[in-house]
Amino acid sequence: MSVTRIIPYADGDGDGNGDTSASREFYVGVLGLEVAMRDPVLGLRSPDNPSAQVLVLPPGMEDPQPRFGVDLGSPEAVDAAHEEAVRRGLRVVYPLTEEPWGVRRFFVEDPGGTVVNVLAHLP
Repeated sequence: MSVTRIIPYADGDGDGNGDTSASREFYVGVLGLEVAMRDPVLGLRSPDNPSAQVLVLPPGMEDPQPRFGVDLGSPEAVDAAHEEAVRRGLRVVYPLTEEPWGVRRFFVEDPGGTVVNVLAHLP
């Protein structure tokens, strides 16, 4: 298993309507990132280093809300990580799922209680 990237998650605009335009303006206008994805979350990346990314989650999008994502590079690696998390008795808080937007993932609580999105893009 090889971690291909770790993606931090930022909270979206706090108005509760799911609009992430103010966040987009901040990350693009102030920090120089470019929009890589608009749906289901706002994904931004560095134009010079596409693996340097941040995702902006609209308020209430996910329950529980993960704090960051770990991309394992392949769906098989996600399955192996899920199997190991279950074997160790860790709390899986979102089941192993193939999402319609093209990722296989699950959420697991680390020993400190942080929810982590373990994912890989589908081929």
